[in-house]
Amino acid sequence: MAFEGLSERLENSFKKLRAKGKLTESDVKEAMREVRLALLEADVNYKVSKEFTSKVTERAIGADVMESLTPGQMVIKIVNEELTELMGGNESRLAIANHPPTIVMMCGLQGSGKTTHSAKLALKLKKEGHRPLLVACDVYRPAAIKQLQVVGEQVGVPVFEMGTENPVHIAQEAVKFAKDHGNDYVFLDTAGRLHVDEQLMEELQNIRSTVHPHEILLVIDAMTGQDAVNVAKSFNETLGIDGVILTKLDGDTRGGAALSIRTVVDKPIKFVGTGEKLEAIDYFHPARMADRILGMGDIVSLVERAQEQYDEEEAKRLQKKIAKNQFDFNDFLSQIHQIKKMGNLKDLASMIPGVGKAIKDMDIDDNAFKSIEAIIYSMTPKERSNPELLNGSRRQRIAAGSGTSI
Repeated sequence: MAFEGLSERLENSFKKLRAKGKLTESDVKEAMREVRLALLEADVNYKVSKEFTSKVTERAIGADVMESLTPGQMVIKIVNEELTELMGGNESRLAIANHPPTIVMMCGLQGSGKTTHSAKLALKLKKEGHRPLLVACDVYRPAAIKQLQVVGEQVGVPVFEMGTENPVHIAQEAVKFAKDHGNDYVFLDTAGRLHVDEQLMEELQNIRSTVHPHEILLVIDAMTGQDAVNVAKSFNETLGIDGVILTKLDGDTRGGAALSIRTVVDKPIKFVGTGEKLEAIDYFHPARMADRILGMGDIVSLVERAQEQYDEEEAKRLQKKIAKNQFDFNDFLSQIHQIKKMGNLKDLASMIPGVGKAIKDMDIDDNAFKSIEAIIYSMTPKERSNPELLNGSRRQRIAAGSGTSI
């Protein structure tokens, strides 16, 4: 999970503060020195780390903290508020055009995940009742058009392509197509390069000045740390971006990019990629992320993910079955599939307050459900519906079929 190392370091710093009944100025300064080191280790920009700890120190040595009954908790509250502010304060949503379609230009370096995240965003908007259109403007990378068509098919969103035509012309024609076919969002999947170059920027500027996108989103890899911030700076200076999509935030990343981008580039993080599945994209909530960094969990996001996957009618049906003691293996299998759709298991567990620390060193395998599924799939339909049928010989057959023991 992102910020794991940072969370641990901050927790250790605050443990010392909590142990003290009264705080002195030197206690606060000592704790903030450790916080600054923790931020630098998490690959947060040096200037950002310095400004952050100065603000917290200034607020923390105020009379209301020093005279508080629980000064340690007051300092943590201030750190939480300042972390939230550092990441943008409020969540930032996608622009909506007064006259559809809303044109969203996706840009970034090659390999940052533009194509996949174009499809992820399109799927998210489709679930919200919109009619998005994906547009293949990357005419240079081999199989880029095919990749967009494949992910477009997976999320059930149409893809507009004109082969290796001029990308500016493709973008123009796609907008006309969207107007004629009632698509209210157009995602332009533009070409990336291995590094920021003049040719790439010139093409992006031409697309921008021709179709006038309502939103220019930069897709960057959270695992590249300060390099991600430098890329964002270059794109913003040349192109003028409106927001950032941070990918791979579920990986073993130090998370410095998420804490530095807003201050360095003054553009919000709008979405975060939280896994490989096409459903794995979330709006970026600075306050919830600050809670998670400080080990307070994120129940709201967990509930939202569950709501996205759970069907209300299905839940009512299950409730009745459980009340009548009729819960069977088909129901169990259905629930496993719903949990898997919610994302990475370790990431989900870390959203529960207090659980994050407990599971830190545990190896939670995402394939943990596979052997259970194999056992259920080795049963006959009758056995799945009537678990009481499972006697010794049936268990032996199921164990052999699923490669497990009795």
